[in-house]
Amino acid sequence: MRCRITKFIICGLMFGGVFAFWDNEAGAQKEPLPYGERPALEKHLDQAEIESGRIAFDELLEMGERIFAARWNVLDGQGRPAATGSGVPTKRDPRDAQRLARVSGPDATSCADCHFQPTTGGAAGFAANVFVLAQTLDPPTDSTSAEFSNERNSLGMNGAGAIEMLAREMSVALQAIRATAVSEARSSGQAVTKQLVTKGVSFGQITALPNGTVDTSRVEGVDPDLVIKPFNQKGTVVSLRVFSNNAMNHHHGMQAVERFGIGQKDNRGNLITTPDFDQDGVPDELTVGDITALTLFQAAMNIPGRVLPDDPVRRAAAERGERLFAQIGCTDCHRPALVLDNPIYSEPSRFNPPGNLRPEDVTRPVTFDLTREGPTPRLERTSDGSAIVRAFTDLKRHVICDDQDPYFCNERKVQDGVPTNQFLTRKLWDVGSTAPYGHRGDLTTITEAILHHAGAARPHRARFAALGQEEQAAIVEFLKTLQVLPPGAPPVVTESELQQLVRQRRAAGREWNP
Repeated sequence: MRCRITKFIICGLMFGGVFAFWDNEAGAQKEPLPYGERPALEKHLDQAEIESGRIAFDELLEMGERIFAARWNVLDGQGRPAATGSGVPTKRDPRDAQRLARVSGPDATSCADCHFQPTTGGAAGFAANVFVLAQTLDPPTDSTSAEFSNERNSLGMNGAGAIEMLAREMSVALQAIRATAVSEARSSGQAVTKQLVTKGVSFGQITALPNGTVDTSRVEGVDPDLVIKPFNQKGTVVSLRVFSNNAMNHHHGMQAVERFGIGQKDNRGNLITTPDFDQDGVPDELTVGDITALTLFQAAMNIPGRVLPDDPVRRAAAERGERLFAQIGCTDCHRPALVLDNPIYSEPSRFNPPGNLRPEDVTRPVTFDLTREGPTPRLERTSDGSAIVRAFTDLKRHVICDDQDPYFCNERKVQDGVPTNQFLTRKLWDVGSTAPYGHRGDLTTITEAILHHAGAARPHRARFAALGQEEQAAIVEFLKTLQVLPPGAPPVVTESELQQLVRQRRAAGREWNP
């Protein structure tokens, strides 16, 4: 690890600038005192040391959690006076910048500001909503109108490593189907149509033509590139690393070297020639190693588990509700389990776009076993070495609203080409810990969220609505058993056992916010 000595103090300029501290008599620049105002992160990670194996995996996770929970200040480079919050480095007039702007950002000083329920890395309530796409505006806006942004609830990150690896395997499978179709069309001289099915999930079909072109007009629930993007509610972010680089700039004004450093490209395709793209006086704010540690912390977070009611009547209801959930067809999209063929998480991802670390940029990837390393509960390993991901999702986008019930059709800004009425199937494995519900977090009960399902989910919503009160309540009781558990817990606990685990955690000084 290297320690960056930060040579700046707050100057009080409205746009967040900082100046070097000078000795008035000698005219020499002073080192900061070892006390008083300090950056939140004084020691930064060197990617080369990570790749060499000189930093232990557990230490990387601890450092990643520290970065996730850090409350950034201007000595770290918090704020982005001359940059928008766009994922692509984009300049703006620093005179229009605010230190913190709740709508268009920077809107937080820590990742844990919006990911804290029930613990660091989790979800959040309505008050922590984000306003997607407002961060790209120049000048910034304070309006929460749907004209300017898509308001979204912050989701939890538990089990994110398993979700990313599922998406990678599905993407590889879909692209292999495409390659086969192209090869067969060229050799036969005729159009070849293939069904796009991976892990039992259908993404429509493609038709390859003899000239090598591919008709993707009947592809469903994924972009034409056939890359599953499992993060954010529209399914537009391909990996935890990309997610982290985006969020650091958007929400905190902290720029990663791999995205904003010298030699990268801005939104106009020009090479960046300064280590301080946002002109806040702090260069190279987050190292490649910092982002690796942050990514690994999120990837290794324990998966959600089950909390069984102590009361036998409620437990029987939950068991009945699980069967009913499948009987009315909810599992068509909320797949109870998908098989991960290879449970080894590997960082970085082959699908990362430019501006993010990629496999060709490293001497060796950082890997760990999702079934054997990191805090428990972990993925269940099968006898053939694969793993079961009980996330209740198909990682596919679906239309979930219509004219009869437009509740989930509230968005007006198109994000990365995804139609405004489509959303990625919500992972339900943490639903009992992540109230409120809906993509805005503006529904207070699970029943409300179910009854607002429309579009492709209308038949399933109708079956739920046709059930009696006791049957509907049984389904809700089942869903409430799907919860985030304290790190170190077994995958299934009773309510009383969970209370004991929480008491032990709090006694050890670890937070838990049910």
